[in-house]
Amino acid sequence: MRMLPDGSRAFFNRCGQWCVRLEELFLCLLLTAMIGLACVQILLRALCNSGLMWADPLLRHMVLWAGLFGAAAATGHGKHISIDVASFLLPQKVQPWLRVAINLFAAVVCGFLTHAAILFVTEEAAYGGRALLGIPSWVLNLAFPIAFALICVRFLIRAVTGAIAIATDSRPCPPEKQ
Repeated sequence: MRMLPDGSRAFFNRCGQWCVRLEELFLCLLLTAMIGLACVQILLRALCNSGLMWADPLLRHMVLWAGLFGAAAATGHGKHISIDVASFLLPQKVQPWLRVAINLFAAVVCGFLTHAAILFVTEEAAYGGRALLGIPSWVLNLAFPIAFALICVRFLIRAVTGAIAIATDSRPCPPEKQ
């Protein structure tokens, strides 16, 4: 029993690979900008006894973005932090269903976090002020809903592909190939 035609499967694989590359490019550019700005700040403090007033708060926000989007990337590769005691206690026969249930639960939790983050950013947009360099504070907090939504989608994809693999009696793709 095939769930997707080969053409559709190839299309979704290409889309997934494209998204992973785009995410990795974003993280690389963000990390490069962080390192560059931190080095400029260090040089200015060492040579001129002063620095850019906005650099340290911006670096803190950039670290936050890097951490959240790094967590999304780690989830996509299956390298996220997990505490899985049940897999040691339950028989091997139910392990695939357990992984599907765990991924579904994680997707639901991330869905709630996404909703809460959207409410937070919406309130921040309505009542918040400007953070630094005239940037509205809600823009700097967009990392929360975007990253939680990415993580939610990644867990949902893992759950669905795991359920399809169980239904078709095949092995799911390794995390890097999804």
